Amino acid sequence: MKAILDNFFRPKSIAVVGATEAEGKVGQAVFNNLLQFGQALYPVNPKYSKLMGLKCYKSLAELPQAPDLVIIATPAATVPDIIEQCGRKGSRSAMILSSGFREAGTHGVALYKEMMHHARKHGVRIIGPNCMGLQTPELKLNATFSPALPAPGRVAFISQSGALGSAILDWAASKNVGFSYFVSLGNMADIGFDQLIDYFGADSRTSCILIYMESLSNARKFMSAARAFARSKPVVVLKAGASAEGARAALSHTGAMAGNDAVFDAAFQRAGVIRVRNIQQLFDVAQALAMQPPPPGKRLAVVTNAGGPGILATDALIRAGGTLAPLAPETIEKLDAILPDAWSKGNPVDVMGDAKVEHYSAALRACLFDPNVDAVLSILTAQSVTDPEAVAKMVVKDAKAVFNKPVYASWMGYEAVLNGRQVLEKGKVPWYPFPERAVDTFMHMVRYRENLDMLYEMPPDLPIEFPDMRRDDARKLVERVQAQGRTEMNEIESKELLACYGIPVNLGKVARSAEEAAELAQTIGFPVAMKIESPDIWHKLDVGGVFLNVATPQEAAEAYRYMFEHIPRRRPDARLTGVSIEKMQKNLHEVLIGSVKDPVFGPVIVFGLGGSATEIWKDRTIGLPPLNLALAKHLIEGAKVAQLLKGYRHLPPAPMALLQTVICRFAYLIMDLPEVREFDINPFAMSAESGFALDAACTLERSPARHSNPYEHLCILPYPTQWIKEVPLRNGQQAVFRPIRPEDEPMEAEMARNSSRESLYFRFFGYVPGIDHKFLSRMTNIDYDREMAIVAQVELDGEPKIAGMVQIVGDGWRETAEYAILVADQWQNLGLGGLLTDYIIEIARKQGYKKIVASFLKVNGSMRRLFERKGFKISAGAEDSDWAELSF
Repeated sequence: MKAILDNFFRPKSIAVVGATEAEGKVGQAVFNNLLQFGQALYPVNPKYSKLMGLKCYKSLAELPQAPDLVIIATPAATVPDIIEQCGRKGSRSAMILSSGFREAGTHGVALYKEMMHHARKHGVRIIGPNCMGLQTPELKLNATFSPALPAPGRVAFISQSGALGSAILDWAASKNVGFSYFVSLGNMADIGFDQLIDYFGADSRTSCILIYMESLSNARKFMSAARAFARSKPVVVLKAGASAEGARAALSHTGAMAGNDAVFDAAFQRAGVIRVRNIQQLFDVAQALAMQPPPPGKRLAVVTNAGGPGILATDALIRAGGTLAPLAPETIEKLDAILPDAWSKGNPVDVMGDAKVEHYSAALRACLFDPNVDAVLSILTAQSVTDPEAVAKMVVKDAKAVFNKPVYASWMGYEAVLNGRQVLEKGKVPWYPFPERAVDTFMHMVRYRENLDMLYEMPPDLPIEFPDMRRDDARKLVERVQAQGRTEMNEIESKELLACYGIPVNLGKVARSAEEAAELAQTIGFPVAMKIESPDIWHKLDVGGVFLNVATPQEAAEAYRYMFEHIPRRRPDARLTGVSIEKMQKNLHEVLIGSVKDPVFGPVIVFGLGGSATEIWKDRTIGLPPLNLALAKHLIEGAKVAQLLKGYRHLPPAPMALLQTVICRFAYLIMDLPEVREFDINPFAMSAESGFALDAACTLERSPARHSNPYEHLCILPYPTQWIKEVPLRNGQQAVFRPIRPEDEPMEAEMARNSSRESLYFRFFGYVPGIDHKFLSRMTNIDYDREMAIVAQVELDGEPKIAGMVQIVGDGWRETAEYAILVADQWQNLGLGGLLTDYIIEIARKQGYKKIVASFLKVNGSMRRLFERKGFKISAGAEDSDWAELSF
């Protein structure tokens, strides 16, 4: 796929079908822009013999060679045949500027299907249709119908809108904003966001990827690509519009609270993507990423020569969830000794309007070296005694004093600060005309850092699978309901489903008459709760279908009669099947745990304040399965109700570990059962010691879900238990081969400590000075969709240990996987390396990779012998290394 995309963005030859001299035509504009491109250019149009000095060809068949890239600017009706010509000629990359396909009704849809049939038959990959084109400024390649070619830079920009892309290119050219690549995707018939993130992510000329997104068709591939590059190459997304599907009416509390746009927020957070809300933010964030490191935290120091802008910056910071850095006493002492007596004596550091350059410098450096400060915002207003250019030079110099703390600048005004702004920009200090914009950018950087930290956080240990989960019973229950032609589970069935996954429930019994209600209530023990049972009523309280603290058999009978008499008046359409009766439970808190199936990202988990007023308060957070304990903890802490759950005033804290485990168990249920459309646990009641699902409602899909892949409905692949197996070693000991987990970080660290310097040198191509959390998290937090690491777990003195690990990291297109292995010294010479290699080769084959490659040091003779035994082809690599390759 990389070669295909190279043909788009770095072609050696281009054919333009529909090139013309007619002014105002797309074919004329794009061909005219391509004349400055220094490679072979072929106009194709039967109306011309020559075009702008170049020989013009009647068809692609007449060309002297198969062009790397074919650009099509002809009417939609002609496009399918041109794609067929591409295939016959041997061209595998086509960019279609033409419109009139799926957006043009039935005829357009038919043309689209015919076009894609020819493309698939010949392996032709397509950008478009209905797109503006692409640019590679470094090569002076402008394959668009926009005249603006921006300067070369290190930012790749992917736009789903051609019109918006054109406007941004024009703006970028005027502001000297540079790009490594620009591409307009149009209708995305073939190539989409994920392939381009993979391509730009692996490109050394690109440091940041910007995306303007209107819709997303393959969430799983997008998430996988974005997560793969989130740490090394930030992805910034401007997502416009709300999904029409996401706006559908929802029956449950969960569905009403989980809007599609909020799900995009949760997905971007999980992938480490920075989401912005407008074009200005898009480029503010891109500029900051290109110029300064992300801040290590959210504590900001403000250095200003005017009090008002400092206050505005503080207000913006607090509103956005940031923290005004508390300056250390030592910092205050330093500033007291240097600044005028009237300085502000705190943060913001107001150096006063008559401050000299050395005052600014002292204040900035003092804040940068303060351990309580994560970043500094320098604000300057033009005043008669202030030299904005000199202060800017000082800021540029002092900003380099601490390598991991960013400096932002707000040079307020225009003419008077213009030279200073230019100095800042050249010195890689991002500047903003107003302090609020600087704070907004800082907080985007803070969220980016927090998302990465969450992505690579080591969670507390959690079983790979809870042994008490009864998956078969859950499956039978779902199938029984569907076999009856029902989509709504009643409360008892919904709670039984939760119980199959070990989630504590307050399970009751159903009465079919007033007399039976009195008897059941007596048997269960007073006080009891009574709730109407109906497949047509989701919110029972709204129709008078809930009675609490029922204390006698007479009250139970009366409550039953009341519901069956009054509810039909409010809901004459509802079928009443009985009344459920449960023991009243003491609780201090009520929370909501639920799931709804998003049309783009599949099932999501919703958590928040529960009870009958949950939709009024709208206190909720959203997460994507799978979840571990760390992710469940973050999900809980994202809701305001978490402050109550931790204990507040007279209220004792709720058992948070229990709640985290319940949410993880619930995520297993949602992952295992693609038939579940919506699930509502409201409330999940919590006391100081325990918690129970007091009410539950589950809605199933109308037809049974049939997936060749059991996790096809998820946008993040869960832990692949199918790759767990036991393997005997030469010493007779059993090893468990299984995929790595984030929870393995402590055992991974111990394995590294138990490996010799030589073993680590051979694995990492150099001596490793220190193996810390950041290093280990990259090995243990993996995306099972595009990489696999198998550990060999053994027991030693009754304790689990990792004896070795083998890993493949694949490209985004399942073409090539890179191999690496480490076996701890104590477990070498037992055949473990060979067994792990055989297993990872088997996995790579089944995952569809075409080849495995590896680089190894020339002096590593044992690695060479292992590769030779396994059938790898060995070739000379770099100066001190060789190359091994195994093709399937």
